[in-house]
Amino acid sequence: MELIGDIEQFDALEEKIDALLELVENLKNEKRALSERLQIQEEKIADLSKQVEAFKSGRDKAKQKILQLLEKLEQVELK
Repeated sequence: MELIGDIEQFDALEEKIDALLELVENLKNEKRALSERLQIQEEKIADLSKQVEAFKSGRDKAKQKILQLLEKLEQVELK
């Protein structure tokens, strides 16, 4: 009778181990998916940062051009 109890305990242990292995595999897959999403988001951030810098540069150039034109207008008005 004790042999049957031992077998049942091994079966229960095997079920728990199988469940644990499945959980580990699911967690690995989730980690892989999250890492891929993180990589994509980091690339988007880098692209957006470049765009922001380009806009700032363009804005600064436009500002300088406007200031130059305003100076020319002031000179015309003074003459």
